[in-house]
Amino acid sequence: MRHRLRNAVINVVPVFGFTLSFALTHRIAVALALALAAGAAVCVYRAVRREPVWGALGALGLVCVASALAAGTGQAASFFLPSLLLHAVMAVVSAVMLLLGWPPMGVVVGLITKEGTGWRRCRVRRRAFTRGNLVVFAGNLKMLALQIPLFLSGRTVVLGVVDVLGPVVIALSALLGWRVYRRVLGGHRCGSHDRMTVAADPTIQGEPLPVGDPQGRGARYTDASTRA
Repeated sequence: MRHRLRNAVINVVPVFGFTLSFALTHRIAVALALALAAGAAVCVYRAVRREPVWGALGALGLVCVASALAAGTGQAASFFLPSLLLHAVMAVVSAVMLLLGWPPMGVVVGLITKEGTGWRRCRVRRRAFTRGNLVVFAGNLKMLALQIPLFLSGRTVVLGVVDVLGPVVIALSALLGWRVYRRVLGGHRCGSHDRMTVAADPTIQGEPLPVGDPQGRGARYTDASTRA
């Protein structure tokens, strides 16, 4: 988490440079030049440290698009339009996935741990991921609730401050969401063929169930269709 938070702070250096220079000079050209220079400097910094530069290149590409919008419209607030749209897309995608029973937090954790979608077999884990993801979703909505009125009113400097703090807010909401996940999960443990997991979730069909003595010694697996 600290590593990702540090990367997020580094990636917002171009936005910070744009906001600070525009607040001091009120000249879009100067602010855009400093933002582009800061974006290039972040890429060089990562390359020198032999760190993955894809995140920095993505941030630089976003800065280039934002700069083109600001230069084309002549409105400094347009620099933050890509970030606003990105947060809006994230909110919509998160809402849809939550409604479909695929909380993005669970998907991400499954990819990181190489578990894939195994967590969906457990009703408790699905509920824990959903509740944790709701915290992250709430953080994203708060960002949008701040950004949209500021963008529409053209308050560029304040909008820039909010945009700079955005990654920190998202990172903290993700950390809080993870704590909620762990709290909801409690001491629950399950495997892909855990008896309690299958019994708690009747939607899982065809899962083999362990049978044997109550202590589990000599347990073997049989098809769910033989439960009756």
